[in-house]
Amino acid sequence: MRKLVYFIAATLDGFIAGPDGSDPSGPDGFWPIPEDYLKHLIAEYPETLPGPARAALGVTAEGTRFDTAVEGRRSYEIGLDAGLTDAYPHLRHLVFSRTLGESPDPAVELVAGDPVARVRELKQEEGKDIWLVGGGELAASLYAEIDTLILKLSPTTIGAGVPLFGRRAAFEPAAWTLTDHTVLGSGAAYLTYRRAGVTG
Repeated sequence: MRKLVYFIAATLDGFIAGPDGSDPSGPDGFWPIPEDYLKHLIAEYPETLPGPARAALGVTAEGTRFDTAVEGRRSYEIGLDAGLTDAYPHLRHLVFSRTLGESPDPAVELVAGDPVARVRELKQEEGKDIWLVGGGELAASLYAEIDTLILKLSPTTIGAGVPLFGRRAAFEPAAWTLTDHTVLGSGAAYLTYRRAGVTG
C-alpha cells in the first residue's frame, strides 16, 4: 500500500513558515538555501522541486519516491501568487480546499471533500508514495494518516510562525522511529521518521 509522506522544511523550533505563512525559502524568506542542501535535494528527492526550479537547474530525473503531491489551499496559493497554477506538472497534483470554486489548472485536481477519505483512496491505488507538501492545517487534518515524516531541518530558529501541524492541531502524542538521517556541512539535516507500527 502507498504511504503518505509529510516531506517538509522546518526550523529547529518546529515552524514551517513565518507568521504570515509565506514561503520561507522565497525571495523574501528567512531561510537561505545552502548549496549542499540543494545538491542533496536534487540527488535524493528531485521530484519535489517545482517545475520552474527543475527547468532552471536542468533536473530531469523522475524521482523514485513520489508520483502524487497533495497540499492545502494556502500552500497552493504560494505558487499561484508566483504565477504557477501547477507547481508540480511532473506529478499528479491534488489541492484540498472548500473555498476555491474551481481548479485554476486542468491538471490540478481540486478536492472539496474529506481529506482523510480521499487520501485513504489514494493509498489504495497503485503507484509510488504520496507527498504531503503542506501546509500545517492539512497536515493536522491528515495527522493520523501520515506514515512517514521527512524533515528538512534548517539550522534556524524564528520564535513564532506556522507550526509543523498548524495552529489548531489536537493534542495527540505519537511515537516515531528514526529510519534515516543525513547531516550536511551547512548544518541542515534530513531526518526520516516512520510512524511506530508502520512497516515497509
